[in-house]
Amino acid sequence: MLIYNNVNDFDENYYFYKKDLKGENDMSDSKKYVMTYEGVKKLEEELEYLKTVKRKEITQKIKVALSFGDLSENSEYDEAKNEQAFVEGRIIQLENMLKNATIVDENEMPADTVNVGSIVKVKDFEFNDEEEFIIVGSAEADPLENKISNESPVGKALIGKKAGEKVEVIVPDGISKYEIISVRRN
Repeated sequence: MLIYNNVNDFDENYYFYKKDLKGENDMSDSKKYVMTYEGVKKLEEELEYLKTVKRKEITQKIKVALSFGDLSENSEYDEAKNEQAFVEGRIIQLENMLKNATIVDENEMPADTVNVGSIVKVKDFEFNDEEEFIIVGSAEADPLENKISNESPVGKALIGKKAGEKVEVIVPDGISKYEIISVRRN
């Protein structure tokens, strides 16, 4: 399994380290974000959109709101400034995530073992039904798309397991039991 220390270390055409992981990019004070290459691309696209499109939209909203005059009772101005603060905060968050991304090369991992990037079909014994999850890093998690974090209770329990194995997961309302039916990659 190859892991890249930083998004800038990853070259999609070659599977090797571009930088020595022991020091050159020491980010020990920062949280590492385990991500797939697809997840990094999605965050990069969001960052680009916020910087190039959304910032301009907000700047225009602020200009229009300023043209109304008195700022003490200008709800349009307040709303635009709040939106600007939110967007700038998200930009900082995305830049930090990308700077501290640890890209997992899914192609270099065993396809039959659950890891980040795996699509896992499980049988839920409590509800007697089958569910399919995509295991992703915490920055990529999206329950609406069945993308669960490798740091979530279910994700942690599934990591490293193979089809046929059973896991028990402590969840807020008790214990959930699953059997892994299949593990595959995209």
